[in-house]
Amino acid sequence: MEVYSEKQQIAVAIDALRARKQTLGLVPTMGALHKGHLQLVKKALQDNNMVIVSIFVNPTQFNNTSDLKAYPRNLESDIALLKTLGKNTILVYAPTVHDIYEGRPVLQKFDFDGLDFEMEGKYRHNHFNGVGTIVKRFFEIIKPDNAYFGEKDFQQLAIIRKLVDKHNIRVNIIGCKIHREASGLAMSSRNTRLKPEYKKAAPFIFEILTAAKNQFGTKSATKIAHWVEKQFEKHSLLKLEYFVIADAKTLKPIYRKSNKNKYRAFIAVYADDIRLIDNIALN
Repeated sequence: MEVYSEKQQIAVAIDALRARKQTLGLVPTMGALHKGHLQLVKKALQDNNMVIVSIFVNPTQFNNTSDLKAYPRNLESDIALLKTLGKNTILVYAPTVHDIYEGRPVLQKFDFDGLDFEMEGKYRHNHFNGVGTIVKRFFEIIKPDNAYFGEKDFQQLAIIRKLVDKHNIRVNIIGCKIHREASGLAMSSRNTRLKPEYKKAAPFIFEILTAAKNQFGTKSATKIAHWVEKQFEKHSLLKLEYFVIADAKTLKPIYRKSNKNKYRAFIAVYADDIRLIDNIALN
């Protein structure tokens, strides 16, 4: 399996693939790979001749410097996992900050038509500008035919689609369903940092989302949100940051349901100092 740390190196490999008319899929990651990432890679392998997995902890999308420093990094382990899927059909691009940002990280500003001001945007200032900056950079370097993102970060997925549309980037954005642990907890690189008691408690998040979905047909969004808040007030370990029922297209909170629209419930919870997010389709 070839591993590249410089964009000039991988550009040569990509040119050779294009000369052979190979289709190219991209799976952008921040490393600390788990089964959820591997599902994205498997889907990309099904759809493309070759897949590039980028492994890069992007500093421009972290608001908290301690969170950036604590983010798990293990390139050797990540490469070993990817080798189990295909040594000859996967390339790894693991650049340095200097290689990506050519000296220093510069945050690009974007207009996402307000998608970035909802939910995560209210708690993580400039986070989605950071996401847009790095994803656009990867699209410029790799020029993939298809790019794969998990629905666990559903808001991010919507914003990347908006980025591609607004900047006329020629890539198909493919969303992939949330991959969960047996307990129901959405797979995340952050899960490895959970203390045992918080790891045991964390599946409560998905239990609440499932209960909210079951209530959605008969109760208003406001009543469901109040109910969710009450459940977390009674929980001794998990702290609710937000719960929102939103239009799946605009991401704006809803106050009155329409049979014409699709809705999702979004949640962010602190398990000690680890922040976990999840979401579920409601209809």
